[in-house]
Amino acid sequence: MTPSQAAGPEAGGPDDPEDRLSRFATIWSRAIFPVTATSLTRPEFEEHLLPLARQLSESLDTRPFDAAVAQRVGGALVDAHCTDPDALSRTLGVIDAYLVLYCGSGRESAEDSRARCAKLQHALAAGYALALRERTLAEQEAIARSALAARSVAMEALHATETRFRAVFEDAAIGIGIADLDGNVLEVNDTLTRMFGGLEHHVRGRRVNEWAHPEDRPLTWNMYDELVRGEREHYRVEKPFYRNDGTVLWTNLTVSLLRDADGVPQYQLALMEDTTERRLLNLRLRYEATHDALTGLPNRTLFFERLEKALAAGEGARFGLCYLDLDGFKAINDSLGHSAGDRLLVEVADRLQSCATAPGEMVARLGGDEFVALTTGRETEREASELAARILAALAAPITLEGREIMVRGSIGIVEGPAGERTSAEVLRSADITMYRAKSAGGNRFEFSDAEADARAITRHGLTTALPAALERGEFFIEYQPLVHLGDGRVHGAEALVRWSHPQHGVLGPDHFIPLAEHTGLIVPLGRWVLQEAVRQARSWHEQAGPDGFAPLRINVNLSPTQLHHPGLVADTVDVLERSGLPPGALCLEVTESGLIGADEDLLKPLRQLAEMGVDIALDDFGTGYSNLANLRRLPVSVLKLDRSFTQGMQQHPADPFDRKIVEGIVSLAHSLELAVTVEGVETGVQAEQLRELGCDTAQGWYYARPGPPDRLHRLSLADAV
Repeated sequence: MTPSQAAGPEAGGPDDPEDRLSRFATIWSRAIFPVTATSLTRPEFEEHLLPLARQLSESLDTRPFDAAVAQRVGGALVDAHCTDPDALSRTLGVIDAYLVLYCGSGRESAEDSRARCAKLQHALAAGYALALRERTLAEQEAIARSALAARSVAMEALHATETRFRAVFEDAAIGIGIADLDGNVLEVNDTLTRMFGGLEHHVRGRRVNEWAHPEDRPLTWNMYDELVRGEREHYRVEKPFYRNDGTVLWTNLTVSLLRDADGVPQYQLALMEDTTERRLLNLRLRYEATHDALTGLPNRTLFFERLEKALAAGEGARFGLCYLDLDGFKAINDSLGHSAGDRLLVEVADRLQSCATAPGEMVARLGGDEFVALTTGRETEREASELAARILAALAAPITLEGREIMVRGSIGIVEGPAGERTSAEVLRSADITMYRAKSAGGNRFEFSDAEADARAITRHGLTTALPAALERGEFFIEYQPLVHLGDGRVHGAEALVRWSHPQHGVLGPDHFIPLAEHTGLIVPLGRWVLQEAVRQARSWHEQAGPDGFAPLRINVNLSPTQLHHPGLVADTVDVLERSGLPPGALCLEVTESGLIGADEDLLKPLRQLAEMGVDIALDDFGTGYSNLANLRRLPVSVLKLDRSFTQGMQQHPADPFDRKIVEGIVSLAHSLELAVTVEGVETGVQAEQLRELGCDTAQGWYYARPGPPDRLHRLSLADAV
């Protein structure tokens, strides 16, 4: 039944919190009123439930979570005579189906709301069970006192007192038994007989010590011995018994010592409350709280309990943890749907469970397509390696979904070591990092954790999380490396290179943070900031050009692949140029060759628009992208920037003839296409001279200047670059 079907017409009412709360109370009252022993009418009973519903609603959003509220609600149900077993199960069902729907604030995610709702159910059930137990124990004590009183009166008043005692004894709602001090059962009432299977001769005539059970606590029989010796008057325990059919009966057992008129111990009186159903409910709730609903595997909660126990083991104990993530699971979900993805996870869980059958091994699902396997022992390095190999082998066989065979691969990170050296959170973090290292290496493999690799990954994560705030705090700055005209040796322009002045790590080059910015999407605002600063500086250089003959400098700014795909690239560039007043011809945007491999017209369109405005487009790192040279005809570029690898063979004079021929051919091709050629990585005068002889137009490198502040570039341009 859907929530709307259960709620009836009320579910379509106005979206007012009080109305929604009232509708929840209505649904609740309709569910449990038929099984409640009360003199109230149903509307009156609904009014009685309304404040309890409000407490549950408020507890759903209270921070921190307070289990006592739901426990008190459970106790209030018992006080309202909702003691039928169906009352609790129906209440839990109503809360599970409707509490978040009608009483959720919407401020939390659906997953968090459902998790808190589950906690409320557990707490309510616990409070209900505790209140019912206290009520029953109170009844037990009252009955016990009545039984003792009746026994005393019977000895004095014979028939009249015997009649009253029998009425109490036989009609009691709990099991009552009387035994002598030797443990022989003398009398039992019908309730106790039914609890043990309905055959009185299987109960009467037996000895108390015949009812031992493997789950008895040692304290139970110690207290029994003290009772029969007269050293204690009573004791109360939770004790299991075997029924006649072999099933287990769980009870709350209260045993009292009966003395004669002279105070001499004479009999034992046992009062038993059947708690089997309540215990099964608690076990079911515990199972649901510690196992994954989809796969049936232990969940994150139970896994951490086992992991912490393994890490807290004594000296000499070791552990091995395998952290598995399926490769390409998202693609399966996206193409076949989440239902097929769930069936795949169930099949994977079954295979993983068959891999971890040795003592000390377990498999759990952390969530999504992430699984963990834990092993403990003395040789966990070998055991963890073998366990990971078994897992990969088990995943190798294809899985049939939607009529097609799906190949499943996984990446596993292994953390192994002695217990007691790391916390569970540290172990899981290391395993997660190692798993991603295995995935980056191609997947379908396992890797062991490495402290240095973990440290690097943690540093990368720290840089990633610090990037947005660093941009807001102005921790980035730009250095400029001159572009020198090889014909006259004068500075032609400069390339803007962004740096990060990190508070802990010092100045970081772009190779440390640009890939992280690409991954997080921060490259777009960072790239716009670089463009703004570089264009502003170029405009300042243009204003300094004067009668001394100093020509205005052009500025080169790098564009990342993400920026190329950003729809606001052209608009942002036009806006920056217009605000600064810099001519479009003084700006050159550098795009890597690899970023344009296979580029379609949609990607090239914004570059064509910028080129038509007069902005130069440079193809950076040319020669490393393995692109077809014929593609140059369709790319809107005006400059080729040869990768520094082409200058390596020109360290000596004469240059390596093979490298020289390559550069000569590229320069000839570029010039035939009316493209200028810039060479990177020039470090010696020999390289500079040979590149000039080959006809290269401009060059940059440490031979001329290292990247530096803009004022140094201005001084260099006024002097001579060489």
